[in-house]
Amino acid sequence: MNTMLNAILPETRSVKKQIPISSMKIVCPVSSEQTGKENTKMKHKLTMFLILVLAALFGGHAFAGIQLSVNIAPPPIAVFDQPPCPGDGYIWTPGYYQYGDYGYYWVPGQWVIPPSVGLLWTPGYWGFVGGRYVWHEGYWGPQVGFYGGINYGNGYFGSGFNGGRWEGGVFRHNTVISNVDRNNVHNTYEDRSVVREIKGPNHAFSGKGGIQAQPSRGEVEASRAPHQGPTPAQVSHAQEAHNNHLAAHGAARE
Repeated sequence: MNTMLNAILPETRSVKKQIPISSMKIVCPVSSEQTGKENTKMKHKLTMFLILVLAALFGGHAFAGIQLSVNIAPPPIAVFDQPPCPGDGYIWTPGYYQYGDYGYYWVPGQWVIPPSVGLLWTPGYWGFVGGRYVWHEGYWGPQVGFYGGINYGNGYFGSGFNGGRWEGGVFRHNTVISNVDRNNVHNTYEDRSVVREIKGPNHAFSGKGGIQAQPSRGEVEASRAPHQGPTPAQVSHAQEAHNNHLAAHGAARE
């Protein structure tokens, strides 16, 4: 199975520092002779390695999204588990499907300290484009952008985020949505009006055969505004999930 990685970095924006790179494309070449299971696994490993490296390099700077393209649809999302919030200042980032050496695997959600006060997480999503399923990496920004209309649960019900909000320099959790212990988390509120019912099948991709959604004007503006990629903690978490994916199939961890 062919796997192609396109790291697309258009006009560079950064809340900290400009990066003198306007665009970058990385393609895993495939010749007619490179067939067989071992070559396929090698290309998948290279793809995942490049994704994690690019996310680490640009995580604290401008980040327009790393794209991974495959020809198999991700399965429906059925995992909405959320561990208790460890303390004030954390924001929930939902779990998602990623593609690896042995097909799709689940990257669990995690509580993350945002890179700056006032930033919110826009989850990554799979979109069906041109006959292939393309992964659009998530990012941090002042507003939640488009994430394919995917219902990731726990406040990410297809658009926006209802699990909490910034009030000044303090992030407050909606206890109706988020799993918080008020002995550990003191900045909270309750808003039951934002609860959404999860109806199946809960598709994990946007486009034909999946979720039919188009970005709103506000979501388009959010994608164009200065934003940052995954934090080092998120990159490490994704690497751990990839290693677990390898280990589950008897392969060596990376």
